[in-house]
Amino acid sequence: MELPTTFYIALGSNKGDKFNNLQEAVNAIHKDIGHIKSISRVYTSPAFGFIGDDFLNAALSVESYLSPENVLNLLLAIEKNMGRTRNQKGVYEARPIDLDIIFADDHIIDTDTLKIPHPELEKRQFVLQPLNDLDSTLKHPKSEKHISELLKACKDESVLEPINQWLKNPSKAYNLSKYSFIAIEGNIGAGKTSLATQIAHDFNAKLILERFADNPFLAKFYDDAKRYAFTLEMSFLADRYQQITDDLSQLDLFKDFIVSDYDVFKSLIFSKITLQEDEFNLYRKLFYLMYKDLRKPDLYVYLHQSTERLQQNIKQRGRDYEQNIANEYLEKINAGYLEFLKNQTDFNVKIIDISNRDFVENRADYLWVLEEICN
Repeated sequence: MELPTTFYIALGSNKGDKFNNLQEAVNAIHKDIGHIKSISRVYTSPAFGFIGDDFLNAALSVESYLSPENVLNLLLAIEKNMGRTRNQKGVYEARPIDLDIIFADDHIIDTDTLKIPHPELEKRQFVLQPLNDLDSTLKHPKSEKHISELLKACKDESVLEPINQWLKNPSKAYNLSKYSFIAIEGNIGAGKTSLATQIAHDFNAKLILERFADNPFLAKFYDDAKRYAFTLEMSFLADRYQQITDDLSQLDLFKDFIVSDYDVFKSLIFSKITLQEDEFNLYRKLFYLMYKDLRKPDLYVYLHQSTERLQQNIKQRGRDYEQNIANEYLEKINAGYLEFLKNQTDFNVKIIDISNRDFVENRADYLWVLEEICN
């Protein structure tokens, strides 16, 4: 999965309800740009380059899959929506919000519209001090000096004073860690691996991914289902049992919870579709002998996706052995999951209809899914 870029953004306001302006900008960055990792303290500082009211200044770090150019355009749109009108370049004036990209990982960009790192950052206490709060060891990609060094060497004599209000990080509103183990389930191509991976990254969770790619019988099954169905389902059951047993027993003190892209019960759902009746009866006996000893998820999330979208996703990810999966097979799998969930009383189940959502490409849809999980 593609790794996001970490952007460091400076925020300032000296017009209107200054603190509320900063919070509104933080909320918009969370909504439009990416996952906010951390936010500095808020400082008062004198107006820089003109006579005016004191500013409130802060900085934040945000992870985003967008390009620096797209992030810049979104920041400008946020400024405009909040009432800022940019006048001629180099003229300083009062403004409800000011948003600047300071760093974007170690990228160095120098165009007419975008310069990263910000060329003036070393001269400004109101930028350096909040950045120092976020990470004093952060390095300038050109000079390779730490922010703490740049702050100490800064000749700006402006006096900054921290205030006793803290900006709220909207990313913290999703209290996923109230669950110790979340299983994300869904049909083939529903996006369960993408969602589990993103949640693990954003919310410091231990990630358990199904090891389907290592199964030597999967491609053979799609070529000759009748011959390889029992062998495939038995190998999947053994591997899922071992993986869940091993991974859930290993305590990770540095993670807040566990998220997986499958639940072991999928073995029974798939085997009921793929196996002959006598094979399934034998398989079911063995399954329940193993299943009773396994830890169950505290939250079971089922991503319900339309068959048409499932086929689009399957085609897009391009696994050769999946390209001829029939609609009827996908619909049987979906019916099997819904039958299981309808009768499930052992754990908390949430069915989320994502048929008109794309949480991989659309951040608004991703945030909507998080809301559905948390509500």
